Amino acid sequence: MRQQSRKQIRIRGVVVGGPLPLICLPLVAESGAELIDQAAGLAALKPDLIEWRADGFGAVEDVAACLSALGELRRTIGEIPLIFTCRIDQEGGMRTLAQGKRLEVIVAAITSGTIDLVDIELCNGPEFIDAVRKHTQAHRVALIISYHNFKETPDETFICNKLLAAWRAGADIPKLAVMPKDYGDVLILLGATNKARNSAIDSPLVTMSMGEQGAISRLAGGLFGSDITFAIGRAASAPGQIPIAQLRTGMAILFGDR
Repeated sequence: MRQQSRKQIRIRGVVVGGPLPLICLPLVAESGAELIDQAAGLAALKPDLIEWRADGFGAVEDVAACLSALGELRRTIGEIPLIFTCRIDQEGGMRTLAQGKRLEVIVAAITSGTIDLVDIELCNGPEFIDAVRKHTQAHRVALIISYHNFKETPDETFICNKLLAAWRAGADIPKLAVMPKDYGDVLILLGATNKARNSAIDSPLVTMSMGEQGAISRLAGGLFGSDITFAIGRAASAPGQIPIAQLRTGMAILFGDR
């Protein structure tokens, strides 16, 4: 049996932190028309969640355009839970936005009633995180607080401390993604995930080792305590993601048919 969260988050009939790890498909599109076209294709694949990487949207700094796109996106994907992410550039964001503008866009998404989860980075600092958390709590949007390292895999203690820091900062779901240099680094990530899962963190959490070497963490990370894995529907949003059909086949061996 996999390492399961002591607390669960229920969103539109989907349980994060339950007996099965969930599959999320990222949505990356430059234009509104492309966004909706991709969303229809991803919805047809029936993922557990969809993530809109709004930092890849050409009009991301136009709040009205973002809200219009979110409305169309919600109508297109129906009741599939939606994660809204406007990633900061220093942790893999596709555009450089002023922090004030990022906060404005993120808060507008939270208060729109169209999203279910929002992902922000721990590096934003307490003031930014607290401002976002105030709105997520008021609008019942789950807060993911994340850390990304595209250069290396820190040691187990560092990984556990980052997840714990995100949880203590108010994350409903702490999240961490790191880049391995060898398969030993992948084992460090999986071991740290298992240790964090059995620590004070009682909420769902998400971890992954990126790149080709880290692909096994996307398949089997749920055994060690990670509650969401990210697959490819049409386009990857991070290195090492696996096409959803292949991921489902592999996960069925480990967790049973979904």
